[in-house]
Amino acid sequence: MKAAVYYENGGPDVFRYEDVPDPAVGPDDVLVRVEAVSIEGGDTLNRQGGALTAVPHIVGYQCAGTVVATGADVTGIAPGDRVVTVGLDGSHAELRAVGQGFCWLIPDGLSTEDAACVPVPFGTADDCLFEFGRLQAGETALVHAGASGVGIAAIQLAKRAGARVLATASSDERLERLHEYGLDEGINYATGDFVDAVRALTDGAGADVVVDSVGGSTLQKSLQCLAYRGRCVTLGDAGRETASLLDISTMRGNNQTLVGYFLGAELFLSDRPHVVIARLLDDVARGDLQVVIDRRFPLEQAGEAHAYIESRQAFGRVLLIP
Repeated sequence: MKAAVYYENGGPDVFRYEDVPDPAVGPDDVLVRVEAVSIEGGDTLNRQGGALTAVPHIVGYQCAGTVVATGADVTGIAPGDRVVTVGLDGSHAELRAVGQGFCWLIPDGLSTEDAACVPVPFGTADDCLFEFGRLQAGETALVHAGASGVGIAAIQLAKRAGARVLATASSDERLERLHEYGLDEGINYATGDFVDAVRALTDGAGADVVVDSVGGSTLQKSLQCLAYRGRCVTLGDAGRETASLLDISTMRGNNQTLVGYFLGAELFLSDRPHVVIARLLDDVARGDLQVVIDRRFPLEQAGEAHAYIESRQAFGRVLLIP
């Protein structure tokens, strides 16, 4: 099969488009002919500095396609079925083998491309807001990186739940586009301090839930945005800043909570998120939630696609098409 691979960590130019052996299919595995790869933020971070599980390495969490073979112990999934899959690596390729527990059947009426964009961003957003953030109707949610995949998903989910939704982005144009997905108030972090903006928009009260995918110094300021009994969920380091020590001295007196979140751990250790993601796929298929695809690149242009994501121009998902 063809795959976008690299032999060492580095910038987008480390990618090579090469022939590699087809993946082995274990008794519990599903072999998928990949038709759409949704590039996740974690894919770019892993390319920059993550462990290489093999050399050459095939990076990538999430992709969707058609089942071409199944292992002897697989039930409920058969060749010809359309599925979306999640794994620790291996999505940037023409074929992917993944355990059946990390496959979801694509509902009728949902395109394979849209399905490829659902499990990680929508599953992450749902968990951050509700399972770990405990967001309730009438509360205020602050979503960082509102134009990202997780951001657009979180805005829709929070609005649907009856919350007031604030979000940050790097331009007024991007913020304006987010209103159609449920944004109430946008904050341009490039032109002002988002902590001051959040306090002003909430009459000094702050946000009840903050979804922070940026990390670094932004995470410290997210804590300063919290309302009394507010909850901040940190899920990534999209800002690519070196981790710094946090000052949490104000949190105890305000009964506030800081929670770390990683969808992969939940998927490995609990059946709950698997059910949640299946429900979210149905929601997208019905049109209750929307996937936003910014651009599509052929698989052989994986380097260009990663560079485009890192340029912070994307609004929504960027796909690779084998």
